[in-house]
Amino acid sequence: MADRIDSAARSRTMAAIRSKNTQPEKWVRSALHRQGFRFRLHNKKLPGSPDLVLKKYHAVIFINGCFWHQHEGCAAAHLPKTRTDFWQNKFARNVARDQKVLYQLKTLGWRAAIVWECGLKKKCRDDTLQHLQAWLSGSTEYFEMPVFDEFSCL
Repeated sequence: MADRIDSAARSRTMAAIRSKNTQPEKWVRSALHRQGFRFRLHNKKLPGSPDLVLKKYHAVIFINGCFWHQHEGCAAAHLPKTRTDFWQNKFARNVARDQKVLYQLKTLGWRAAIVWECGLKKKCRDDTLQHLQAWLSGSTEYFEMPVFDEFSCL
């Protein structure tokens, strides 16, 4: 299937996608800050440069896009119809890197959470924030939001 736009336009579109300070990340930061949590952003000294580092809780939070990090079971984690070999390899590398980073953080003694983009849609945000707050207050070393579909949240 041919792409709907030319390759130059596609390249500009893909280049404009940010890895830091995305809307989902800004929402999580704002919500946690309102609840009294304090954090540092994108600590390059830690593996994977986590989006949020909460030193007091010895915890890090990654806010992942479902498409780029291939959120298992999520409709947004689809494979593009063009250049499928390229995308399969890219996504496999992303997922492997994510697993390696989580392992490295665990060996350093950090607790890690992954918040998925689909869990930050308007109707799911409150559930996501409640679960994230409970995780931060607890002692569980790993937390990941489950898959949200368009009809329900937790």
